[in-house]
Amino acid sequence: MRRMMIALAAAAAWAPATAQAAEAAPAIDYAEETSWLCLPGRQDACGRPLPTTALTPNGYGSNGAVRPAENSPADCFYVYPTVSRDPGLNSDMNAGPEEHGAALVQLGRFAGVCRTFAPLYRSATLAAIPRAMAGEDMTAVFNLAYADVRAAWRHYLEHRNQGRPFVLIGHSQGTIHLTRLLAEEIEESEAAGRMLSAMLIGYNVEVPQGRTVGGSFRRTPLCTEPGQTGCVVTYVSFRADAPPPPASDFGRTPRPGFTVACTNPAALGGGPAPLDSYWFTAEPPAPGAPTVDWSSLGPPPTPFLRTEGLASAQCVNEGQVGYLAVSVNANPGDARTDRIPGDVYFQGRPLPGWGLHLADVSLTQGDLMRLIEAQAQAYDRR
Repeated sequence: MRRMMIALAAAAAWAPATAQAAEAAPAIDYAEETSWLCLPGRQDACGRPLPTTALTPNGYGSNGAVRPAENSPADCFYVYPTVSRDPGLNSDMNAGPEEHGAALVQLGRFAGVCRTFAPLYRSATLAAIPRAMAGEDMTAVFNLAYADVRAAWRHYLEHRNQGRPFVLIGHSQGTIHLTRLLAEEIEESEAAGRMLSAMLIGYNVEVPQGRTVGGSFRRTPLCTEPGQTGCVVTYVSFRADAPPPPASDFGRTPRPGFTVACTNPAALGGGPAPLDSYWFTAEPPAPGAPTVDWSSLGPPPTPFLRTEGLASAQCVNEGQVGYLAVSVNANPGDARTDRIPGDVYFQGRPLPGWGLHLADVSLTQGDLMRLIEAQAQAYDRR
């Protein structure tokens, strides 16, 4: 698995020779609506009500259905993680249930606070993982994927943005591509003045130790208070009692003097805070992972559950290590689960170097939405 992460991280090298190969591939036409997973006003993965139930210490509480807002103050541009089950190293442009599912779970709820844009792209696939584990260089694969993300961004900016403020949202592979996009295309451009934030979740973003700017970006700082705009929200999440191990690629940087950036969406100024989490419960757990009995009162009544304060988190930065430490506020005497999902399992065991990777977005989704609302209000007051 470490070799796989090294190969995935090679995308950050952005080698010119392999970049030329990406440029030679047939371009995707993002003027076509079929090239997008989510567009505003469309009945797609981000345009549907999301039936949700509150899970409280007493059991299941109120039910509701989150719906897309009619007049959103901002746009959200989202790039999904590595989910494609296509057989090649790069996916095709035919969205499968895995791409739709990622957009539904990770982005769909944000339609309540922003217009949602999610391009399809020729992403590195799950099939690339064993090849990477065998030592194969994945740089060309990632450069092709990035070329699509860049083309989608340029089309969005020219034809769909209409001068509105925007938020970048990415997870895992999506964060790799958006980190590069922000560094190469946005932070030195006119569009940077309209960026509310870049939510770069589930992959390492680096800053010099003790600083909030530098490293992955030349001038874009970390967000340190609600309402701050033009900044980065980023973290990789680990259970507090299982921090990144010495061989971990998430949460550790090999660069002396740098650390992996961490901003807690529930407490940008630092310290511990309860999390506002949303969980998708309508699919089985990851292969090898145990099931979660969400309540002693029985199965969830809706596909989504909201928990407030079931988990708490705080950022930890110790030298070259940085991560969001997540604790479960367990109470065996109440009706609510004492365990949360999110670990990546391999051969029946959790991979300690991946932390709570599968729950990175779910853990703080309510907090992230509130940040967007505060940033949009601050932008309007400028």
